Amino acid sequence: MRNLIFILLLVSGSVCAQDDLLSLVEDEQSKEATIVEATFKGTRIINGHSIETRRKGVMDFIISHRFGTIDGGSYELYGLDNATVRFGLEYALSDRLYVGLGRSSFEKTYDGFVKYRLLRQMNGGGMPVSMTWFSSISVKTLRMPELDLGFTDKLANTNQLLIARKLSSSVSIQIMPTWVHKNLITAEDTNNDAYGLGLGGRVKLSQRVALVVEYYYMARKINNSAFNPIAIGFDIETGGHVFQLQFTNATAMVPKGFLTETNNDFFNGELHFGFNISRTFQVGE
Repeated sequence: MRNLIFILLLVSGSVCAQDDLLSLVEDEQSKEATIVEATFKGTRIINGHSIETRRKGVMDFIISHRFGTIDGGSYELYGLDNATVRFGLEYALSDRLYVGLGRSSFEKTYDGFVKYRLLRQMNGGGMPVSMTWFSSISVKTLRMPELDLGFTDKLANTNQLLIARKLSSSVSIQIMPTWVHKNLITAEDTNNDAYGLGLGGRVKLSQRVALVVEYYYMARKINNSAFNPIAIGFDIETGGHVFQLQFTNATAMVPKGFLTETNNDFFNGELHFGFNISRTFQVGE
């Protein structure tokens, strides 16, 4: 009997010890940092890029559309009679490396970009922000026979460091130190280089709708008559699509354009209504 009691005590002690050990393991696992997902729902905030990239093997087809300014009144159907458009095709070479090509009707511009995720925000301690490097190059192919321009004269490039933090499940912010260089400028321009700081944000209003805002303060401008680009809009999720409806004073949809060639005053009603439509496809493993 004593031996039986002794064995039972050993078994019960062993079970309790295992339970305690499993509890400790589960507690440690719960404390492990996890990657913060969906700081922004799309690869764009509005005009500019967000820190987001797609997962490896995902292709993204994006259509961006900007109508004319709404101050044209009913005669211009509040801008709907005029429009500029950009088509873009983008692909994730890895979970961190993202590339894309596009063509805009504005100045008949072709552009390409590379994004690389440097850092990822973590839950449960560790990295407090996400950080992505963005570089783009564009070439303006609008015919200007009065000027004898070489290919390199038509080039411009933009570099940005995108830094974002998801403050909660509903609120995200992003800052964007920005530098733009144009190889050739007009007689009205004063600098080949422009630099500034962008600020963007997203506030989730419902399960599928979010308010998004974006503003760039260009401390140095290529043309001093240009305005800082401002945009406000809504993200609407519908399955594999993300619709973005917005109002902005920028006509161009590539960085060198909206950062240095925005000629409309947002606060004077010179606004474009526009949208971005994004459709993703899983084409790789």
